[in-house]
Amino acid sequence: MVRRVGPFGLPAAVVALTVGVLAAGWNAGWSAAIGIGVVTVNFVANGLSLARAARVSLQALMAVALLGFVVRLGAILAFMFLLNRFTWFSPLAFGVAVVPATLLLLGAEMKLLAGGLGRELQIPPPDGAVKGRVAR
Repeated sequence: MVRRVGPFGLPAAVVALTVGVLAAGWNAGWSAAIGIGVVTVNFVANGLSLARAARVSLQALMAVALLGFVVRLGAILAFMFLLNRFTWFSPLAFGVAVVPATLLLLGAEMKLLAGGLGRELQIPPPDGAVKGRVAR
Protein backbone atom coordinates (compact mmCIF):
# COMPACT_ATOMS: atom_id res chain seq x y z
CA MET A 1 0.00 0.00 0.00
CA VAL A 2 2.91 2.34 0.70
CA ARG A 3 4.16 1.86 -2.86
CA ARG A 4 0.74 2.72 -4.31
CA VAL A 5 -0.18 5.75 -2.19
CA GLY A 6 3.20 7.07 -0.99
CA PRO A 7 4.27 8.68 -4.29
CA PHE A 8 1.31 11.08 -4.10
CA GLY A 9 2.86 12.81 -1.05
CA LEU A 10 5.21 15.13 -2.94
CA PRO A 11 2.62 16.33 -5.50
CA ALA A 12 0.12 16.85 -2.67
CA ALA A 13 2.68 18.94 -0.76
CA VAL A 14 3.25 21.09 -3.85
CA VAL A 15 -0.51 21.60 -4.21
CA ALA A 16 -0.79 22.49 -0.50
CA LEU A 17 2.10 24.95 -0.83
CA THR A 18 0.48 26.59 -3.86
CA VAL A 19 -2.99 26.80 -2.30
CA GLY A 20 -1.55 28.08 0.99
CA VAL A 21 0.50 30.77 -0.75
CA LEU A 22 -2.49 31.90 -2.81
CA ALA A 23 -4.84 31.89 0.19
CA ALA A 24 -2.72 33.45 2.94
CA GLY A 25 0.92 33.90 1.90
CA TRP A 26 4.16 31.99 2.12
CA ASN A 27 3.93 31.22 5.84
CA ALA A 28 0.61 29.44 5.39
CA GLY A 29 1.91 27.71 2.25
CA TRP A 30 4.96 26.27 3.98
CA SER A 31 2.88 25.26 7.00
CA ALA A 32 0.40 23.43 4.77
CA ALA A 33 3.18 21.71 2.82
CA ILE A 34 4.80 20.58 6.08
CA GLY A 35 1.41 19.23 7.18
CA ILE A 36 1.18 17.12 4.03
CA GLY A 37 4.74 15.93 4.61
CA VAL A 38 3.85 14.89 8.15
CA VAL A 39 0.82 12.93 6.92
CA THR A 40 2.94 11.20 4.28
CA VAL A 41 5.71 10.29 6.72
CA ASN A 42 3.09 9.06 9.20
CA PHE A 43 1.53 6.84 6.52
CA VAL A 44 4.88 5.40 5.42
CA ALA A 45 5.93 4.76 9.04
CA ASN A 46 2.61 3.01 9.65
CA GLY A 47 2.91 0.82 6.57
CA LEU A 48 6.51 -0.17 7.20
CA SER A 49 5.98 -0.88 10.91
CA LEU A 50 2.92 -3.02 10.18
CA ALA A 51 4.78 -4.94 7.48
CA ARG A 52 7.66 -5.64 9.85
CA ALA A 53 5.34 -6.65 12.70
CA ALA A 54 3.39 -8.97 10.38
CA ARG A 55 6.59 -10.95 9.80
CA VAL A 56 6.99 -11.47 13.55
CA SER A 57 3.55 -12.62 14.74
CA LEU A 58 -0.13 -11.75 14.84
CA GLN A 59 0.28 -10.44 18.38
CA ALA A 60 3.09 -8.12 17.27
CA LEU A 61 0.94 -6.93 14.38
CA MET A 62 -1.95 -6.14 16.72
CA ALA A 63 0.31 -4.34 19.20
CA VAL A 64 1.92 -2.24 16.49
CA ALA A 65 -1.45 -1.41 14.96
CA LEU A 66 -2.98 -0.28 18.26
CA LEU A 67 -0.02 1.28 20.04
CA GLY A 68 1.60 2.64 16.90
CA PHE A 69 -1.50 4.70 16.16
CA VAL A 70 -1.30 6.45 19.53
CA VAL A 71 2.47 6.94 19.29
CA ARG A 72 2.28 8.43 15.78
CA LEU A 73 -0.57 10.80 16.72
CA GLY A 74 1.43 11.92 19.74
CA ALA A 75 4.45 12.51 17.51
CA ILE A 76 2.36 14.64 15.13
CA LEU A 77 1.04 16.68 18.05
CA ALA A 78 4.54 17.12 19.51
CA PHE A 79 5.86 18.17 16.09
CA MET A 80 3.07 20.73 15.79
CA PHE A 81 3.89 22.19 19.22
CA LEU A 82 7.57 22.33 18.25
CA LEU A 83 6.79 24.14 15.01
CA ASN A 84 4.42 26.51 16.81
CA ARG A 85 7.46 28.14 18.45
CA PHE A 86 8.44 29.62 15.07
CA THR A 87 6.85 32.91 14.08
CA TRP A 88 6.32 31.84 10.45
CA PHE A 89 4.38 28.68 11.34
CA SER A 90 0.60 28.74 10.90
CA PRO A 91 -1.18 26.07 12.98
CA LEU A 92 -4.41 26.81 11.11
CA ALA A 93 -2.86 26.12 7.70
CA PHE A 94 -1.12 23.04 9.11
CA GLY A 95 -4.41 21.67 10.47
CA VAL A 96 -6.37 22.59 7.35
CA ALA A 97 -3.86 20.55 5.34
CA VAL A 98 -3.48 17.62 7.75
CA VAL A 99 -7.14 16.82 8.37
CA PRO A 100 -8.33 16.56 4.73
CA ALA A 101 -5.12 14.80 3.69
CA THR A 102 -5.62 12.20 6.42
CA LEU A 103 -9.26 11.69 5.43
CA LEU A 104 -8.33 11.32 1.75
CA LEU A 105 -5.59 8.88 2.68
CA LEU A 106 -7.98 6.79 4.75
CA GLY A 107 -10.42 6.78 1.83
CA ALA A 108 -7.67 5.62 -0.53
CA GLU A 109 -6.71 2.85 1.91
CA MET A 110 -10.32 1.67 2.16
CA LYS A 111 -10.67 1.67 -1.62
CA LEU A 112 -7.47 -0.37 -2.04
CA LEU A 113 -8.53 -2.86 0.62
CA ALA A 114 -12.05 -3.16 -0.78
CA GLY A 115 -10.56 -3.76 -4.23
CA GLY A 116 -8.74 -6.86 -3.04
CA LEU A 117 -5.37 -5.55 -1.92
CA GLY A 118 -4.11 -8.11 0.53
CA ARG A 119 -5.68 -11.20 -1.01
CA GLU A 120 -2.20 -12.57 -1.36
CA LEU A 121 -1.90 -12.40 2.42
CA GLN A 122 -4.37 -15.25 2.95
CA ILE A 123 -2.66 -18.31 4.32
CA PRO A 124 -3.72 -21.57 2.63
CA PRO A 125 -4.70 -24.48 4.89
CA PRO A 126 -2.00 -27.05 5.62
CA ASP A 127 -1.82 -30.23 3.57
CA GLY A 128 -4.27 -32.83 4.78
CA ALA A 129 -6.69 -30.32 6.26
CA VAL A 130 -10.33 -31.30 5.87
CA LYS A 131 -13.16 -28.87 6.65
CA GLY A 132 -11.05 -26.72 8.93
CA ARG A 133 -9.44 -29.60 10.81
CA VAL A 134 -5.83 -30.59 10.57
CA ALA A 135 -5.10 -34.28 9.99
CA ARG A 136 -3.08 -35.88 12.76
